Amino acid sequence: MGEGLDAIDWAGLRHNHGSAEDVPGLLRRCAGPDPADSQHAADDLLELLFHQGGWICSAAAAALPFLLRLASEPDVPSRSTVLDLLATLVAEAGEVRERFLAAGWAPAWERGLPDMLALLDDPDPEIRGAAAGVIGDCTSPGERTLPALLRCWHAESEPATRLDLALALGRAVRRAPAGDRADEVRAVLRGLLAAAEPQLRLAAVHALAPSDPDLPARCLDHVLDALRDPGVELWRHTGSAGRGVRGVQVWTAKLFSGPSPAFALGLLADHPDDERRIGALGQAGHLLARWRSPAPELLPVIVARLDDPVAEVRFRAVELLACLGPSAAAPADGVADLLADSAARPTRGGETVGEAALWALARRNDPRCVPGLVELLAGTPSGFASVTSFYPADPFHFVVLPSLHEALACLPDHVEALLPAICERLGTDTDVRLLEQLCRTLADWGPSAQAAVPQLRRLLTNDRTWIPAAQALAGIGAADDTARDLLLARSTADGADAELAAWAYWRTGGDPGPALKVLGPAATADRFPHLALRKLADLGPHAVGHADRLRTLTTATDTWTSVEAAHALWAATGDTEHAVPALLAAVEELADGTYVPVRLAAVRYLTRIGPAARPAARLLRGVPLLDRRLRFSGGWRGFAEDETLRTAVDELLAATG
Repeated sequence: MGEGLDAIDWAGLRHNHGSAEDVPGLLRRCAGPDPADSQHAADDLLELLFHQGGWICSAAAAALPFLLRLASEPDVPSRSTVLDLLATLVAEAGEVRERFLAAGWAPAWERGLPDMLALLDDPDPEIRGAAAGVIGDCTSPGERTLPALLRCWHAESEPATRLDLALALGRAVRRAPAGDRADEVRAVLRGLLAAAEPQLRLAAVHALAPSDPDLPARCLDHVLDALRDPGVELWRHTGSAGRGVRGVQVWTAKLFSGPSPAFALGLLADHPDDERRIGALGQAGHLLARWRSPAPELLPVIVARLDDPVAEVRFRAVELLACLGPSAAAPADGVADLLADSAARPTRGGETVGEAALWALARRNDPRCVPGLVELLAGTPSGFASVTSFYPADPFHFVVLPSLHEALACLPDHVEALLPAICERLGTDTDVRLLEQLCRTLADWGPSAQAAVPQLRRLLTNDRTWIPAAQALAGIGAADDTARDLLLARSTADGADAELAAWAYWRTGGDPGPALKVLGPAATADRFPHLALRKLADLGPHAVGHADRLRTLTTATDTWTSVEAAHALWAATGDTEHAVPALLAAVEELADGTYVPVRLAAVRYLTRIGPAARPAARLLRGVPLLDRRLRFSGGWRGFAEDETLRTAVDELLAATG
């Protein structure tokens, strides 16, 4: 390992945490005799050379020959981990743009390719499979890799390694120039579609699908047979996939990009294995999160899982019904029957099936959830999230419960029954995080929560709780004289605190002067003024003195700023000549089904403007017909975003005639 290692100026190279001067020591430790230390060193190299990806650093390019040398030595304790690191780096090198690829990487890989090809003949089948995965992912043309892969394919007898080789052949044959063995490789892969072993048929579908996108749908029976077969566990021992039953389901679902529910329905068919039933609901959730049309076909099968003997299956079924919310045509009685189901998920939060049922009924505005929510408001511990959380829209459906305030926000028709419990907590609780949630709920409920004003007034006197209390009072739009005086006193502070206090003072019946004094400069001078602009819009014509600056901000490059400035300008002056074009530009991509949160705000502002916003109505007339969900977030929130946006577009169409 020492040969050549000290000839490199490691201190002049960079990795994800700075200077690469620590890399040679880690490479030496990987080759050392202590298995635990070798493994730790390999793990550290993964963190330094890859971290979260996005580039191939100069240190990775310099380390590549030494990593290949380590992978070639049978006595290296961390050999498998080093191969995993190589696989990760090689795959990333094939994905990143050239400007993020260290200059020395490509030549170092081409020089080292023979060493990697030699590993296809290693005595250890795990090493052979891992090597096949690396070769399949590399950028070397097929003419350099197919001969060795094909030779090993014909000689290989280990089932898991044969799967790795089949996938590697499929990837390598697509890299031009593929060479004179390409036709032979394609024939081998097509022949595997008729193989006796279900997992080989699945591997062939994966290998051929990039060149034949309709193949998975044509071979759906083969795909489902493999996923439902006990032999699917074989993939756990592969280097290319290396995943269990649910992982193979997720991986294979990527072959089906359209709205057809056929794949999910096949997975949802009865199966004795718990993991398969859990995974099937995961795939149903991922499909429903992306498309609206599969819901009618999937709904009856999801409802049937409410009686499953496994708590996680019941939880996921109820959670999906919660996601579908009011659009779920299934009767709610089956969900209500699970309110007393105290079986918990095997997760850190330990959420129960009954809590998922409570959430599902809240999403449907069903009064049967109210008693349970009153208990939670009284302090009963639960699996509902303690904070508002956001999840990415992909790569899978996140199965989570909302925060308590998000569940309560769905129930404006039941404020009278829920408000006493909230007022009780506001008067006695000192948990700031809980108080913030309850205040958000009151703000969402608006004027119907006016009975909470006395408790909110008390919170205004505390420096730790006044901000959520002010936000709640502003949402309710009412306060008594004492509360207004407290808000007015806080409006003399600096920065965002003064903006909030002055705005809440105005919203609860105070005069506009304090708000204009602080919001005007903040909305027109800050670098990112959109929150202040939103508050300024509430002052309507009182803000007319800022019209010139607002007009300028409608052309800001930051979309949130231009949208909020356009709304504030219209609210202050009625100017549609400048406001409408700015809002129209913000919603333009919505017509193609691309959603980000600022577009919901823009649609709502256009609705308030009314007939002058007809160009936006013409642009968005087709949005209600889009099958793809209009969402930015993952989990239940993505479904709610889709519903909210579509409702807003419907209101825009109605308001503009």
